Amino acid sequence: MTSTPPIIVARNLSLVLGEGDGQVQVLNGIDLTVSSGETLALLGPSGSGKSSLLAIMAGLERASGGTLQVAGADFVGMDEDGLATARRGRIGVVLQAFHLLPTMTALENVATPLELAGMPDAMARAQAQLLAVGLGARLHHYPAQLSGGEQQRVAIARALAPAPALLFADEPTGNLDHTNGAAVADLLFARAADAGATLVMVTHDEALARRCGRIVRLADGHIVSDDSTV
Repeated sequence: MTSTPPIIVARNLSLVLGEGDGQVQVLNGIDLTVSSGETLALLGPSGSGKSSLLAIMAGLERASGGTLQVAGADFVGMDEDGLATARRGRIGVVLQAFHLLPTMTALENVATPLELAGMPDAMARAQAQLLAVGLGARLHHYPAQLSGGEQQRVAIARALAPAPALLFADEPTGNLDHTNGAAVADLLFARAADAGATLVMVTHDEALARRCGRIVRLADGHIVSDDSTV
């Protein structure tokens, strides 16, 4: 019986922003391994580096040093075009800001990235994802016609439509009230599980973090604890 190889392996990962006297060490010596199918929360105070770590692992930011393998790809050695190609179809991202295009309907917001990636049946796949997040009656509504919770559901459908192996979420309930936030959190965990995706989430919410199987706490750019919740 062979074990599944880890989907993320970071070693001595660092991020330095700025130059000269204005340099800031955002991440310093991060070692982290994430297994396929895990749910992992990155927890820590503002400025601890958790969002920067997520952005690097998602291929949205380049590390300054160290090594990072994500789904078998070398994310430190790639240029921007290489990272964009590596993300496509493998990685879904849900952010606190919904980043929906205001001139496109919910259906178009989900389908357009699939079309741009050359995926077949983009409209059908987008519709299926929106049905799965409970927005079957809102397919042709524009973002301004949707509530905050509904907009975040569209963003989740967009992230999961390519069937990515990895789903990253950065404060996905941060712009929502308690009721909508709880509903979106339930949906995010359920949809990730249904898709068999690895979920890595940044949050300030201890209760939300405890819903993950593992909590990694950061402070001042370092990992200070790494604990299973099960």
